[in-house]
Amino acid sequence: MCSGRRSGQARQPKVTMNQAALEYWTAFLDTQPQIRKDTPYQVWYFGNTPEMAFELAQLVTAGKKIATASLMAVNQMRPDTAPIPDGYSVVTDFHGAPMCVIQTSEIGYLPFNRVDARFAFDEGEGDQSLEYWRSVHQRYYAQEAAELGLDFDEQSLVCCERFKLLYSR
Repeated sequence: MCSGRRSGQARQPKVTMNQAALEYWTAFLDTQPQIRKDTPYQVWYFGNTPEMAFELAQLVTAGKKIATASLMAVNQMRPDTAPIPDGYSVVTDFHGAPMCVIQTSEIGYLPFNRVDARFAFDEGEGDQSLEYWRSVHQRYYAQEAAELGLDFDEQSLVCCERFKLLYSR
């Protein structure tokens, strides 16, 4: 498994606003009167397959996954889907069904080979080890980069994003 925050766009269209996401966002706002009704938010899914998107969103709702990573070069190609500091997101399954609302709490950039064990653990995937993280992310990023005509190596910058779960039902 690999969590690429907004990855998979090379093969699949990004998730865009849909009625279910709008209704989910509205229900979330009903529980958060301090958040303005016109607050912007993004809608997206994890990974690049239906199974991955669902499984990773489930890890978030279970409280095990509190971080995700994406290639900075991909975020630069698609600034409208890049993480936003303190930004809100409706995370969906692969087909656009809302699963939770998160808020980005931290964004940092590191070369792939400098991502540490703590971040790998916070991603919540597999056995949560750095070895597992590197193995699955190296394959995932290499494939994603190749599909987009980008280079990927150990020095490629990774956007390391932490978030907090705000809402799920």
